[in-house]
Amino acid sequence: MDEQLEVTIRLTSFGGVLLGMFLWEWLTPRRRLVAKRSWRWSSNLGLVVINGILARVVMPVTAVGAAQWASHRHWGLFNIIELPSWIEIVAALLILDLAIYGQHVLFHWVPWLWRLHMVHHADLDCDATTGLRFHTLEILLSAFIKLAAVFILGPAAIAVVIFEVLLNASSMFNHSNIRLPQWLDSILRRWVVTPDMHRVHHSVIRSELNHNFGFNLPWWDRLFRTYQAQPRAGHEGMRIGVEDFRDERQTNRLPGMLTLPFRRRQRRAK
Repeated sequence: MDEQLEVTIRLTSFGGVLLGMFLWEWLTPRRRLVAKRSWRWSSNLGLVVINGILARVVMPVTAVGAAQWASHRHWGLFNIIELPSWIEIVAALLILDLAIYGQHVLFHWVPWLWRLHMVHHADLDCDATTGLRFHTLEILLSAFIKLAAVFILGPAAIAVVIFEVLLNASSMFNHSNIRLPQWLDSILRRWVVTPDMHRVHHSVIRSELNHNFGFNLPWWDRLFRTYQAQPRAGHEGMRIGVEDFRDERQTNRLPGMLTLPFRRRQRRAK
């Protein structure tokens, strides 16, 4: 796949989903936000820009480029096993999603990784921009993990593009501050991670924090028994963020977000 086409697809889907989620959140908000939106949005989106630029500079190749490179050299599982294209794409999407679930769990349980991932959780509110807010070092580590997964699997480039678009879109969707009817949420969460399902994961209560790790698919949480249906205090009453960091200057402003992993008052998520 041409690199320019890949970038166009990803940027177009990113912008369209983000604008759509902003509108949806404005029309049917789920919770009343507690932090100043202008600082949060500018800082969260500013971090996205920094991460995007540094990733392009630091990373030797994109995940799609890695898939094409592996295909040319017949590396990876799917370049050894002959499967119909549609089965290969579906299998690649499932395995890559499971890998992201495993990575997410790892970033909670390894102390130094948690320090990086904590930047994502330290947001005092949870909306579509939270789904894009990750420390730069976490983004770079995640990119290398993704490259390793692509080299091992050897999926088709189109499968990687689809996965990247779905992962980005679902992250904005399941972090969003939208209200879904309970009956619709109950149906949707059988197939995708809904905002009410994932919001539990952003609770300050650590037993809730270590549940609902999925981004795209909800099945891994049920399979590995990390699923929790609802927060104990309810969605309107639950507190979001990290208990040790409640100062907006540290949690919702860009300089504080970048230095947060290196500050002292930190505890491992338990």
